[in-house]
Amino acid sequence: MTFKNYTKRDYEAVCDFLIELNRHEKHHINWNWARFEWMTEHPEFDKNASSSIGLWIDDNRVVGAAIYDMYFGEAFCGVLPGFAELYPEILAYAYKELKDDSGLGIAICDENTFEIEAAKQAGFVKTEQTETVMSIDLNKELTADLMDGLRIVSLDPKKEPYDFQWLLWQGFDHGTDREEFEEQDPIIPQIRRHLIPYLSIAAENTAGEKAAYCCLWYSEKTDYVYVEPVCTIPSYRGRGVAKALLYEALNRARTLGAKKAYVISDAAFYEKLGFHKEKHFTFYWKE
Repeated sequence: MTFKNYTKRDYEAVCDFLIELNRHEKHHINWNWARFEWMTEHPEFDKNASSSIGLWIDDNRVVGAAIYDMYFGEAFCGVLPGFAELYPEILAYAYKELKDDSGLGIAICDENTFEIEAAKQAGFVKTEQTETVMSIDLNKELTADLMDGLRIVSLDPKKEPYDFQWLLWQGFDHGTDREEFEEQDPIIPQIRRHLIPYLSIAAENTAGEKAAYCCLWYSEKTDYVYVEPVCTIPSYRGRGVAKALLYEALNRARTLGAKKAYVISDAAFYEKLGFHKEKHFTFYWKE
């Protein structure tokens, strides 16, 4: 067993670790390979600190990891089955290396009694902060009509970075002032190694304006997709655009072999679309 700090060369190994970790009981489905990929290429992710990610290696594969979530202060800790004895060491590393001035928070599945007890033994305290993972089975085609005047198009963040960033800027309520957007948000092509353009889609009007966006993340090594993100610009909300777009993306994922979709959310929007609560996670905190 060896320890190493993360480098870019470890990227695929970490993805494989997260895929294997979520292959069966899904106690870590809130931290899957797609969330790692989305995060590590997000403009707000502090890449200069990525070497602080800790990896535990056995027989040339990652069997345990401590990964901060976008910024220091929250982290993911996990070990593959058969390596539970490493978990206290990984917790200790995460607290030492990944905390911020307020301490460290870790989201643990409410069903994962082993990790909960280990966290308590390490001095972590249960908090009121939680997160929920919802899921939907992809065993049948989903149907929803897209409003007149819109069509579905692919949107590749690498090839069309301006349209992509402008859409997300509006969709996540940063405003609708294009001049402000151009001043504050540098237009940078976002290259994500496993993004499938077929599952990165937008609703576009006849003038070429993007009204909504949905992206799903899929790997042939899994049987599920991860939903991240979904958004609609303010002027098109409440018209069923996001529903139609998400259903189209889910149908496409189904044709690729996905049997289920997961999203980190407890929003009524997803429940109305047929998602149900799959796993619940509680944050444990240590100052």
